[in-house]
Amino acid sequence: MTGIRKVSSGAKWEPIVGYSRAVAAGDFAFVSGCTSIDGAEFVHPGDAYAQTVQAIANVAIALGTLGAGLAEVVRTRLYVTDISRWQEYARAHGEAFAGVLPATSMIQVSALIDARMLVEVEAVAYRPGIGGPSVPGAAL
Repeated sequence: MTGIRKVSSGAKWEPIVGYSRAVAAGDFAFVSGCTSIDGAEFVHPGDAYAQTVQAIANVAIALGTLGAGLAEVVRTRLYVTDISRWQEYARAHGEAFAGVLPATSMIQVSALIDARMLVEVEAVAYRPGIGGPSVPGAAL
């Protein structure tokens, strides 16, 4: 499709569920929920702050594949399994987005796909033309 690009992280869930890590369409890039995965391994069990840092790093990787970065993020959503730990998630988000200040929501959910996961972060970024094939260094 013209004006739409999709990238995969290689996560085992992508082909099972049928989704892309990120999709660029028009001037926006949409990053699916990212968790505390490094490569194929879950990392930082029990540490809400470190899991959030890792999840945001995975958002940055997905955006980088499309030729964008965290500075272009306009919206985030944090899905958390324990809202009482909001300050831990918020500290990591605040450090990553202090100069960006995207619109955001933090929503408590009963569980994520792996019981060890405490947080999942999704993002929307704005970059004119990101969905087109002319972004240098971006995957098609």
